[in-house]
Amino acid sequence: MTGGITYVRGDATTPLGKGPKVIAHVCNDLGGWGKGFVLALSRRWAEPEAAFRRWHRERAGNDFGLGAVQMVQVERLVWVANMVGQRGTRTGSKGVPVRYEAIDAALGIVATRAKELGASVHMPRIGCGLAGGTWTRVEPLIAARLVGAGVAVTVYDHG
Repeated sequence: MTGGITYVRGDATTPLGKGPKVIAHVCNDLGGWGKGFVLALSRRWAEPEAAFRRWHRERAGNDFGLGAVQMVQVERLVWVANMVGQRGTRTGSKGVPVRYEAIDAALGIVATRAKELGASVHMPRIGCGLAGGTWTRVEPLIAARLVGAGVAVTVYDHG
């Protein structure tokens, strides 16, 4: 446990513990859903991908964009938080896709929703896979936004 964050080996799509749970993960702003942790989500539930694609498709009339969050209920006590925290999908001249300020804003929204639901938050090392971010930059955001708001957080490492 580091700064109120519990680290476990396992799969974030099968969150541990009792009570309501929010599974938080980072999505891109292009509406793409096809690599990384989202594949594990889609193997378990169809709703997060379908909702994300609809949210992106209808973005002219909603809040879709960097820093936004879409909460999708997948079981009676489980929600998936689709957090838009990366610009595009490829590392290029503008650097890696991760946008720390967008993840920070999204985590603030997730903290509010988790408190309303009385839920704990579960996640892989968000923003650090395909998004190209570093955990040393992401972990303090989680500690400030979620742990700082009194929300229990579990981070899952595969293996």
